[in-house]
Amino acid sequence: MTALRRYPVLVALAVGALFMVLPFALVVLNAVKSPADYSAHGPLSLPRGLHLDGLRDFWQRVDFGRKLLNSVLISGSAAIGAAVLSVLNAYAIGIGRIRGRAWVLAFFVLANTLPQEALVYPLYHLSKQAGLYDTRLSVIIVFTVIQAAFGTYLLSSVLGRFPREIIEAARIDGAGRWQVLWRIVIPVSRPTIGVLLVFFFVWTWNEFLLPLVMLISNDNQTVSVALGVLQGQRLMDATMTNAAALLGVLPAVVFFLVFQRTLTRGIAVGAVK
Repeated sequence: MTALRRYPVLVALAVGALFMVLPFALVVLNAVKSPADYSAHGPLSLPRGLHLDGLRDFWQRVDFGRKLLNSVLISGSAAIGAAVLSVLNAYAIGIGRIRGRAWVLAFFVLANTLPQEALVYPLYHLSKQAGLYDTRLSVIIVFTVIQAAFGTYLLSSVLGRFPREIIEAARIDGAGRWQVLWRIVIPVSRPTIGVLLVFFFVWTWNEFLLPLVMLISNDNQTVSVALGVLQGQRLMDATMTNAAALLGVLPAVVFFLVFQRTLTRGIAVGAVK
């Protein structure tokens, strides 16, 4: 009976996976079609041959190699910076038990609810005043702080339940605050931190509005901005549009697959706790 009860769940999961994979599969199929093949047989047919001109033309048109490097640099730096900042903040709030802890956590919750549209003009003005406008550093700083707000709230709730006996035992053995952090707290919280790193990277990679406003030079733009600008110029046919979408999403998919074990391990550890 238990096995029979599992079949509806497995069928539902398989159908859900199919609906999630199908759009990506259509993008891949149409990205390797020729414009004539697409016009003659439509978007749902199999390609009659391997046509890579759309991928090559899009790569050259937007200088995709530079855009890819910018996105990797911004997303990676923001993910690492946000994770470090989240750990330090959560250590002070969750284990250090600073005064007004509830109010501080409420502030971070409020920061997570603010729409990015409300931040555009203040960030634009501040970056102008600081001389950081149209630099990758400005976007890295912005997304580090934005992502750290969520990371601080999540890790604070995790570290707030950290066994106090372990910390007290380490302090009795002569460990200072930094030693407790680096030798006890971080190793135990490593799965959760790994999950945050994956999410921070993917979230930053997919951001469009703030990079569009903060990065106006072609040499500093990210992949998402390049895709949006080209769509607005209406310079691409259907096959090149799919080629652009494939090149834009493929690095994030590869990153997610590479770190899938880290993500699964972090979720499993959190469930056990």
